[in-house]
Amino acid sequence: MSAKVGDRVRVELCTDPYSPLDRGTEGVVTMVDAMGTIHVDWDNGRTLGLVPGEDVFTILRSDR
Repeated sequence: MSAKVGDRVRVELCTDPYSPLDRGTEGVVTMVDAMGTIHVDWDNGRTLGLVPGEDVFTILRSDR
């Protein structure tokens, strides 16, 4: 299953060493770019993309 705009996601592991995301942080997908990066508006007020295959995350549901 791939993420779509409007889906809620929860991060399990973000490989970015400067990431503002703790395990369990949730947010809403705002865009999936041509490289496959999943851009998210996180509930903690930050924005950061997830990279499938590097970051571990769960798609929870669609808010659409």
